[in-house]
Amino acid sequence: MEKMWLLFIKNNSGKRSKSWFFTLMNKYAVIVAGGTGSRMGSNLPKQFMLLKDRPLLYYTVKAFTEAYDDIQLILVLPADYINMGQEIIDAYFDKTRIRITEGGETRFQSVKNGLALIDAESIIFVHDGVRCLVKTDLIHRCYETALVTGSAVPVMPSKDSVRLLTEENSEPIDRNKIMLVQTPQTFHSKILLPAYQIDYKDKFTDEATVVEAYGMKVSLLEGEEMNIKITRPVDLLMAEKILEKSHKSGDGRRE
Repeated sequence: MEKMWLLFIKNNSGKRSKSWFFTLMNKYAVIVAGGTGSRMGSNLPKQFMLLKDRPLLYYTVKAFTEAYDDIQLILVLPADYINMGQEIIDAYFDKTRIRITEGGETRFQSVKNGLALIDAESIIFVHDGVRCLVKTDLIHRCYETALVTGSAVPVMPSKDSVRLLTEENSEPIDRNKIMLVQTPQTFHSKILLPAYQIDYKDKFTDEATVVEAYGMKVSLLEGEEMNIKITRPVDLLMAEKILEKSHKSGDGRRE
């Protein structure tokens, strides 16, 4: 369990406002990287493709290990690439903080395989292995929101016009009501672990849909525009430019 301290902080008007501080809660990040990368047009899964001379997965793991000194990571990888994943860990990271398990046929099963290694009460991040540009700020905000509400799902508003395909044609949808979902989707273990004991359904596209099917509501928070998912060659080019810009601005964490 986390320890809590309630502090009263004076705001600009001189009135006191509550501020909660939490420490000592266990933290786990399940990094889902079980895909084959077919849309990248490569035989090598995209999470192992090079970005600025290092695998995509390197940047994802680095983001979480640097976000919290006490976080434990679980990598979910294709069976044929577990050794390659271990080589990345051995080369760059403290291997005592990272475990690897085999992915499943669906994202649901892959996440379930990762969650099977968690038996402690904790806050659990589930993150796409190829969202390699996630920043510490978003990880921290997801953690803090999940501590208070039990869940935290980062989203971004749609910038484009949106249409719904119908049997006859299509119809427009108010884009102000559309949110694009990102990761890390973050939950208290008392919510996420039992949710993943329900039977799989085709509508389970992410952790939020599973938790909602379990009967719980989820909390949304603002994501990050640069927290893109690398799925096609053009995404890799964009990620390279973002990393170059981050390096020039002095963000050494992205080296």
